[in-house]
Amino acid sequence: MNIDTKNLKNKDFLWDAIVIGSGIGGLVTATQLAAKGAKVLVLERYTIPGGSSGAFHREGYTFDVGASMIFGFGEEGYTNLLTRALADIGEKCETIPDPVQLAYHLPNGQEVVVNKDFDQFISNLTSLFPHEEAGIKAFYEKCWKVFNCLDSMPLLSIEDPAYLAKVFFKAPLSCLGLARWLPFNVGDIARRYIKDESLLNFIDIECFCWSVMPAEKTPMINAGMVFSDRHAGGINYPKGGVGVIAEKLVQGLKAKGGEIAYKSRVTKIIVEGRRAVGVKIATGSSFYARTIISNATRWDTFGGEGVKEALIEKEKVPTSEKRWRNRYQPSPSFLSIHLGVERTCIPDDSHCHHLILNQWEEMEAEQGVAFISIPTLLDKSLAPKDRHIIHAFTPSSLSEWKELEPSSYAKKKQLDCNRLISKIEQVFPELKNNIVHQEIGTPKSHRRFLGRHNGSYGPIPKMRLPGLLPMPFNSTAIQGLYCVGDSCFPGQGLNAVAFSGFACAHKIGAELGINAWSLPS
Repeated sequence: MNIDTKNLKNKDFLWDAIVIGSGIGGLVTATQLAAKGAKVLVLERYTIPGGSSGAFHREGYTFDVGASMIFGFGEEGYTNLLTRALADIGEKCETIPDPVQLAYHLPNGQEVVVNKDFDQFISNLTSLFPHEEAGIKAFYEKCWKVFNCLDSMPLLSIEDPAYLAKVFFKAPLSCLGLARWLPFNVGDIARRYIKDESLLNFIDIECFCWSVMPAEKTPMINAGMVFSDRHAGGINYPKGGVGVIAEKLVQGLKAKGGEIAYKSRVTKIIVEGRRAVGVKIATGSSFYARTIISNATRWDTFGGEGVKEALIEKEKVPTSEKRWRNRYQPSPSFLSIHLGVERTCIPDDSHCHHLILNQWEEMEAEQGVAFISIPTLLDKSLAPKDRHIIHAFTPSSLSEWKELEPSSYAKKKQLDCNRLISKIEQVFPELKNNIVHQEIGTPKSHRRFLGRHNGSYGPIPKMRLPGLLPMPFNSTAIQGLYCVGDSCFPGQGLNAVAFSGFACAHKIGAELGINAWSLPS
């Protein structure tokens, strides 16, 4: 899209809101505001929407950029945030239910399958740890208590006092119950009931598989959502691939009068006095709005160690953001491979999602854990006939890649890819000889194409922190500037960033006076 800004003065606000980046958090914010009547512009640096929840196409394959284990697509309750976000703009994704969230392949040959059926999962786990049956049930019961509190109330901005009053009146016991868990991490609760260190290791990997943190650093609120929603709303894969979610959100945004501009890399947030008033993009054009929302990472927005050029000028960075950087650090990025393989090397009764960890001490190590996703077990249309997709990824830090010469970089890519394929062969031993298509992505790829600091998955605590309490909300100390995505409460994960999008749009809606008086039904 082309907008002539030559004669636009700073005081002339063309948009109600400009959103920087079209990740799911940014798109949920944009669509929620557009649905309320706001005039919204989304500026995306790449050629497709979705960020790490986008998709790309190669030779008849549709590959998910990031993970394909999706929460938030159930039909009931308030925690089905993707379903709600799409419905609010008249859209819907057809989904395919997955009967198993994850199959764990752990040290000493330990295998745990997390079925959608909660009783079956508990039975699987207690068969391995019969002496901890009471502790297992007590711990996961506490996770259900957190989830039931969340699922009984509309999830909007807890920065808005009017919302808090309304939701407390609607569900006072749930509010009080939820507040109780805010200061706690999963490890705090697990150790109250469980003593077996091997089982506590399993709780660690349960957290790590989506938070990239062990239990002692993972907020109990987040775990309550994930550990229970997989049995309540379930894991539901969007037909056509994860990229369909962002495409539907963009479609709904446009239907509500919003706009999205691709190949529009924002280089600066324009701040006058103490207020953000607009943005400047790489072509030199400037756009102005009443509110600016950054879906970039907190580091890309406000700077920090290793950031060459942030969106906010260094001298205008609030003290609160510097304090945040003292508490949090970027998580590792990933080495990822996207494979097209012959259908015969994957048994038809295989699970879609797997996690491989060979030694417990390797959990947080460079390329220690391997994640595997085979979405064609759910949706055959993603690959040519008689082929499967395998998307595998393992945590990897940019520091392992950034100083390499081109030849050394290419060699390391292939060596590390081969190592990851060997891990996958622990589950699918016929894989290597059946690969017909291969794509390799490194942390440098994630940084380049997703525009994320160090290619990071999101922030993790530098130290043990009290649950979600230190996590920043959507508002910032710069008037008119908001943040959304995994650098905000409640953190990483597709459903979590959708939550941050709902919260951000509600907070801005309150400022603009466009929110409905009543809570969502």
